[in-house]
Amino acid sequence: MPAVSPRSRLLAVCALPVTALFAVAAFAPLPFSIAQPGMTADVLGSNKGKPVITVSGAETRKTTGQLRMTTIAATGPDAQVGLGDVVDGWFDTDREVLPREAVYPVGESTQQIEKHNVQEMRKSQGSATDAALRRLHRSPDDVKVTLRLADVGGPSAGLLFSLGIIDKLDGDGRGGDLTGGRTIAGTGTITEDGTVGAVGGVPLKTQAARRDGATVFLVPKAECSDAKSGLPKGLRLIPVTTLDGAVDSLQALNTGGRVPSC
Repeated sequence: MPAVSPRSRLLAVCALPVTALFAVAAFAPLPFSIAQPGMTADVLGSNKGKPVITVSGAETRKTTGQLRMTTIAATGPDAQVGLGDVVDGWFDTDREVLPREAVYPVGESTQQIEKHNVQEMRKSQGSATDAALRRLHRSPDDVKVTLRLADVGGPSAGLLFSLGIIDKLDGDGRGGDLTGGRTIAGTGTITEDGTVGAVGGVPLKTQAARRDGATVFLVPKAECSDAKSGLPKGLRLIPVTTLDGAVDSLQALNTGGRVPSC
């Protein structure tokens, strides 16, 4: 029987803790969340039996087409994500591995996170209403808008809320629908002055949009490169930076004009 060299013995000894480390890592929870395409909702329609957009103090118009806000579904803040989940997520185009702090505030309980998301949604709805009424030169003292969307939190539906209000009140400004009868989806935060902001999770949101019938996706311009990654076939990207720009792009799409692209 050949003698074992000192070097071989040293490698064997060193391999033991490395093997043990991988074994522990395979089962230890990691600070990541696994996200996948979530639900979408037509802000021009109803959600759980109630209109998403209700307007009083002004006449509204009947709309066709859809404006679908998009979401991602992520593992909860208390979920145990292991090495196997992370590896699978990296190689699965329908899922994305995200640092947990990118999805949930650090150090907050599930209840605190839910409360925070609800607050962000309400703030977003207020900004969306102000931005839309400002675009239409309507006074918030005369026109009252109520937005309802159950089981959704965060600010990423702001742009779509504003577009929905505009379509309900004014359409494309020429007697037609802002959607042109299409199913249009998108994402983006919005401020009172109409500035559109980035949100994250865009590749998964484009998948959710196409799954639910969208052919056009409005994306914050800063996230164009992310949106093009794994873009589903049949989905056209339109970059936006402001509410005015989004409305102008949809009007151009309806009339055969020049429409920005990523």
